Amino acid sequence: MDAIAETHHETSTLQALMSRVHGLIDSRNAHAARVVVLLPFAQLLPAARDAWMQVSAEGFLPRFETTSTWSAASGFAPGADDFAGDVARDLLAARSLLEKAGLDAQADLLAPRLVEAASQIATAAAAIEPSARSAWASRVRHAVAPSFEGSMLSHEAAVAAIAIEWVAASSFATDHLLQSDPARDVDLLVVVRGFRDEPLATALAARLGDKAQTLNLVGEATLGQISLHQAADPADEAERAAACVLRHVREGRTPVALAAIDRVLTRRIRAMLEQAGAAIRDETGWTLSTTRAAAHVMSLLRACAWNAGADAVIDWLKNSPAHASGSVLGLERRVRRAGIREWRSLRSADVGDGQQLLLDLVNGWRDGMQAIRPLTQWLGDLRVLLQATGQWQSLDRDAAGARVIAALRMQEIDVAELGEFAPARRRFTLPEFTGWVGDALEAETFTPPAAGEAQVVVLPLHLLLGRSFAALVAPGCDEARLPASSEPAGAWTPSQREVLGLPSRDQLEEETRSSWREALQTPQCDVLWRHTDESGEPVLASPLVQQLLLQELASFGDDARESREVEVRPHEHVQADGRLLPVERLSASAYEDLRRCPYRFFALRQLGLQEPDEIDTDLDKRDFGNWLHRVLSEFHTQLSERRDADRKRLLDEAAESVKREMRLDEGEFLPFSAGWTQVREGYLSWLAKYESTVGGVFQEAEGEHERSAGSLTLFGRIDRVDSLPNAGRMVIDYKTESLPTTQERVKQAGEDTQLAYYAALLDDPQLRAAYVNVGERGETRLVEQTDVTQARELLLAGITHDIDRIAQGAPLSALGEGKACEWCAARGLCRRDFRE
Repeated sequence: MDAIAETHHETSTLQALMSRVHGLIDSRNAHAARVVVLLPFAQLLPAARDAWMQVSAEGFLPRFETTSTWSAASGFAPGADDFAGDVARDLLAARSLLEKAGLDAQADLLAPRLVEAASQIATAAAAIEPSARSAWASRVRHAVAPSFEGSMLSHEAAVAAIAIEWVAASSFATDHLLQSDPARDVDLLVVVRGFRDEPLATALAARLGDKAQTLNLVGEATLGQISLHQAADPADEAERAAACVLRHVREGRTPVALAAIDRVLTRRIRAMLEQAGAAIRDETGWTLSTTRAAAHVMSLLRACAWNAGADAVIDWLKNSPAHASGSVLGLERRVRRAGIREWRSLRSADVGDGQQLLLDLVNGWRDGMQAIRPLTQWLGDLRVLLQATGQWQSLDRDAAGARVIAALRMQEIDVAELGEFAPARRRFTLPEFTGWVGDALEAETFTPPAAGEAQVVVLPLHLLLGRSFAALVAPGCDEARLPASSEPAGAWTPSQREVLGLPSRDQLEEETRSSWREALQTPQCDVLWRHTDESGEPVLASPLVQQLLLQELASFGDDARESREVEVRPHEHVQADGRLLPVERLSASAYEDLRRCPYRFFALRQLGLQEPDEIDTDLDKRDFGNWLHRVLSEFHTQLSERRDADRKRLLDEAAESVKREMRLDEGEFLPFSAGWTQVREGYLSWLAKYESTVGGVFQEAEGEHERSAGSLTLFGRIDRVDSLPNAGRMVIDYKTESLPTTQERVKQAGEDTQLAYYAALLDDPQLRAAYVNVGERGETRLVEQTDVTQARELLLAGITHDIDRIAQGAPLSALGEGKACEWCAARGLCRRDFRE
C-alpha cells in the first residue's frame, strides 16, 4: 500500500485532496456511498464535506469519519472493568485496581497517574484485535518489566504494570471495526494521514488491503508572508497579538487563526478581542476546573472540610444566592473582629444573636457532609446542598455549569447509572470525595459556545492542517512555550515508548516542526514572543523562530497597535471636605493617620472605609506581638495579686493560657514557641533591673481611658501603667519591632504621637513614658521619651488646631509621600499611582 504525497495549495488543500479521492473512486469503480474517508481530526469533517461539494456537487457523498466517530457508531458501552477513557469513571476503577494490588495507602496519589499511563497506551491497545491483545500484553509486559528491575521506582513500576494489564483486559469501541469484515461494507477506505500514523487507521488499512489507500495531507508549499514581533513582556505581547488580529479583521483577512501556544496568554488575548467586539470560535477551550462554575462546587466542598478556614466558609457563603448579603457580611465582621481562623473554633458568643441562625444553618450543612458514604450518595447530597444554597440553579443555567454537572454525573439519572458501577459503591471520606471531584474537573475541557460566523478561530497549531485561513497570529513563540523538542508525556523510558508504540522524542520533534511549517504556509503570519517573562527573567525566541531568522525567511513587522494623541490632564492632589462628618471621638491611631495624610484620615476614619483584616493568613510577627501583649498583661495582673509567686512559672502559665484563649495552632506557633525561653528570661531579667532602679510598681494593664479636649473626646487603651516612688506614674507601651525602630520613635518628641497621646489621656503632671522593646532573641530594653510632658502639650494643641480646621472646611489633601503610602488602604481612592 503506497502512500501518495499530495501537493499542498495555499487556499485549496482539501479541494485538491477531494479531487484525488474522486479520482480514486472513479479508478476503483467504487460507489461513493460505500467509501470511507478517514480524517486525522474531527475539525476537518465539515471542511472536507464542503470541499467535496466543490469537487463533485452531484451524486452521493463518501462517509467522512475519524477513528473516534466511526468507532462511536457502534453504540459501545464499557464494561465494569474496562478502561473507558472517561476520567471521572476511570479514577474510580484505578483506585479499585490499586487497592487490589495492595496499594490502597497510596491510592489517592497513584490513581491519577495510573489513569494517565493507561490513557497513553490505550490508543495502541485499541488498535489491536481483541484476540491478539493478550499476546501484545505479554510481549509488552516482558519488555517493560526489566526496565524497572533493581530500581527504587517501585510505585512507578506498579503503575506501569497495572496500566498494561488494565488496557489489555479492556474492551474498546474500536473492537467491532477490528472484529467485523470491513470489506463487506466498504468499497474503498481512504486514510488521510496527518502529522503521524494513527494506529487504528493503520490497522484498518492493513485489514482492507487493496481496498485501502493512504493520502498525505501534509505537503510542501510556499511559506506565507511572515512578520516577527518581539514584545517586552507578557502584557505587551498580549496587546501586540490582539492588535495584529484586529488589523487582519479590519482589513478583511478573515477568518484569522489565533494559535493557542500559551494558554494563559491566549485567554488574555481573547478577553481583549471580546472587548473589541470580535466574533470568536474557540476550538481549544480551557480546563473545566478553572471555570467559575467549577470554583463554586470546589468552594463548597472545601468549606465543608472539618478544618476549613473561616475565610473559606465565608467565601462560599458570599457566593451562595440563598443567603442575604447583609447577613453574610454581618457574620463576616463578627468573625474578623474575633480573629477566628478556623471555622470549627467559632462559638455562639463570637457572632452574637443576630447571626446565630445563619451560624446554626451553616454548621448543620457542614456537619451533614462529614460522614463516610458511597460515591452515589455523595453526589446526591452534593446536589441537595447546592440546591439549598441556591447554587444549583446558576450551574444549570450556565454552559460551563452544565458541563460540571455532566462531568460529575450529578443528575439523578446519571447517579443511578453510576450506582451500577462497582467501584463507585466504595465508601469515601469527604477529603477523598473532594479529591475525586477536583481530579475529574481538572481532566475535562470546557469549550464555550461558538460564534456563528467566526472572524477569529482559536486553535492549536496542529489543527491548522488542511484548513484555509486568511491569516495566522501565533503568540507565545518563545523557547519555554514552543520548544523544538518537547519532553514526551508520561514516565515511560525511550525503550518502553518504542515497545508500547508511543511516539519517541525525535518523532515528536518532527511533528512539531511539521505543524510549524504547515502553519506558516498561511498567507499572512504574525509570530510573537516576549523578551522577558513575568518575573523579569530574559527569554529567548523559540529555536523555530531563530531558524526563520537564520534562513532569512521572515522579517520584523511593525507594531499593529494604533497610536493616538491623548490630551494631557494631570491629576491634582485629591482633596476632601470633612465638615459634614464631624469628628467627635479620636484615638491615637486615628490622629496618626491625620498627621501622616489628611486624606487618609478622611477616607478611613471619617468615611469609615476600613478594609477587613485577612483571617486565614499564616501567623506572623504581628500575631506574636498581639499574643505577647496579652501574655504580659495577664502576667502582671496575676503577679500583683501573688507577689511571692514563682515569676518564671507564672509567666509560662500566662503564655499557655493566652495561647488557648487566642486559639493559636500549636504547629504554626512553633517558631515563636521555640524562642519563648529567651524572650521570657530576657524580660524577667529586665523587669528585675527596672524594679530596682526605676522603682516602678504595676498599677494596671490594658486600661481604657478617655478625656475631653473641648468638644472632642480622646480615648485609647494603654498597655501598662506603673506607679513611681515620687507619686508619679510611668506609661509603658510594648514593642516587638527592631530596637533601632523603637529608638527612632523617641528622637524627636514632637514626632512621636503614641506616647504623647497616652500621656494626654492620663493628664498627670509628673508623668513619664517609655517603650519597652521586647526582643525575640532575649534582650528587653526600656526606651524612654524624656520630653513627654512637652510633647503632650504640643500634641493637644495640634489636635485642637487640626480638628477645628476640619470643622471649618479646610481641605484634607492626599500627601502621597513617604512610607505611609506603601500599604495604605486608601491608595486607590486617592489615585496616588496616577499622579506619578
